Amino acid sequence: MAEVILVSQFPLPFSKTGSWTTLYYNYLADHHEIDYVICQKPESIFDTVKYQFVSENILDKIKRKLSKKTYLEYLKAIGRIIKPDKKYIIQIVDNFGIVKPLQEFLIKNRLRENCQIQFFYHGFPPFLENFHGRWFFESIDEMILLTHDSYKVHKDCYTILPCKFSVLHNGIDTQKFHKISHEEKINFKNKLDIKDKKVFIWCSKDLPKKGLDFTLEVWKKIHSQNKNTALLVVGATRNNPMEGVCFLGKIPNNELPKYYQMSDCYLFPTLCHEGFGMSLIEAMHSGCYCIASALGGVPEVLQYGKLGKLIENPHFQQEWEEAILEFLNQKEIREIVIPDNLYSTQSWNSGMNKIIENAKNRLQ
Repeated sequence: MAEVILVSQFPLPFSKTGSWTTLYYNYLADHHEIDYVICQKPESIFDTVKYQFVSENILDKIKRKLSKKTYLEYLKAIGRIIKPDKKYIIQIVDNFGIVKPLQEFLIKNRLRENCQIQFFYHGFPPFLENFHGRWFFESIDEMILLTHDSYKVHKDCYTILPCKFSVLHNGIDTQKFHKISHEEKINFKNKLDIKDKKVFIWCSKDLPKKGLDFTLEVWKKIHSQNKNTALLVVGATRNNPMEGVCFLGKIPNNELPKYYQMSDCYLFPTLCHEGFGMSLIEAMHSGCYCIASALGGVPEVLQYGKLGKLIENPHFQQEWEEAILEFLNQKEIREIVIPDNLYSTQSWNSGMNKIIENAKNRLQ
């Protein structure tokens, strides 16, 4: 039976916040099909996989830079694992640069026919231009995307796509991110002194493309007309306080669910083509009504408006104002039922196992 090698540019487990590293953490902590992990040495290790560590000290970095062999340590690690008489699935996540040297390494050592290369892409639009991308898709066996809409964009962009495609939606721990009772919600609101207010929440890294400054401009007008509102900002701060806005800064992951759970509406004003949007599904499962930009993979995540409100022209301030006012003026909030297994860790894990199983069958 083929063995599975995960090549990671981050140590696993990863001590910092990261979407795909969290997915793999949850996967490796459960029933999984990974046999080897090649990565930098983490603070702790999983005892259910075999590791090959790559060095990241200053001397090694200088040597790689001078030799122009950026991925030499990774290729050496792969060489220590692979045996000529066995078959392997090699998983790569978002690391476009390693594909060409890996392909050359496998061909040079007459190992390519015994391997399936799976590339997991967590962006949305095509990363490489049409002609330049041809060698990439000829070098991999399967591209795994976050949404079917991303596949459609790739299909329309490239005139030649000589590899298989699959889709694996992101998943979150629905044991942590879930809806709570009305009484619990009020208790959480009391602690921030926002008991009688309609609470909105924005949660992301403070980058221009995440739309916080845009949201704050919208909020000035909304709050001036609706004083019984509050906006929680998670992951960012500002020097100048704003009426009706509570800047909470960075929140530890284990404390994040309660801020979604005390909120009534999640604002996801991304100004870029998001691959998926982990915070969007965290908020959704926590009971928030979601208003989000119709960009990238977001429409598919919200099932094209079935699971929330999509802003078709998200760079227009008026459309956000109208959507928020529409939410505030509802006599009864439309309750959206989210299936427990939709975008869950369990569904991601089973989807990953199926993708690996299919690749193993192709190698037989």
